[in-house]
Amino acid sequence: MANIGIFFGTDTGKTRKIAKMIHKKLGAAADAPVNINRTDLDTFLSYPVLLLGTPTLGDGQLPGLNAGCEEASWGEFVAQLDSNSLSGKTVALFGLGDQVGYPDNFVSGLRALYDVLKNSGAQIVGHWPNEGYEFNASSALEADKFVGLVIDQDNQYDLTDERVDAWLETLKPVFL
Repeated sequence: MANIGIFFGTDTGKTRKIAKMIHKKLGAAADAPVNINRTDLDTFLSYPVLLLGTPTLGDGQLPGLNAGCEEASWGEFVAQLDSNSLSGKTVALFGLGDQVGYPDNFVSGLRALYDVLKNSGAQIVGHWPNEGYEFNASSALEADKFVGLVIDQDNQYDLTDERVDAWLETLKPVFL
């Protein structure tokens, strides 16, 4: 088992694709990515470092049954976490959104995941600058940075590889 676990929620498969890209770039340092609906809490908690990805659905929801997904996802999984379950864990987040189609809640699902993890005791790293995006509002912002890497596969797919590389470079000193 590697030190880094990569878990993701998805509705369309785009977040899975980014999780696989991250895994390929990290190599043996990370285990293969796992859809959050295909793991259990013990496996999730067995990693000291977690890279967690989510899309944003609707008006800023995490994927899951309550958001209209056909399968359980983050919406159901986070209910298992308590205020101490992630103490001592280092967590970095990546989120997918569509800044043109959903400019009023761009990647806001990332904030929903961030809040749950922070309240569960996680040390969250990997904030990402908001430059280069055009949107009206996002609850995923803290001051001038997003709470994790932001990817827009719908409108800026040509920047994805470069953004993932830059984000991982900032994270490597923290967890490798």
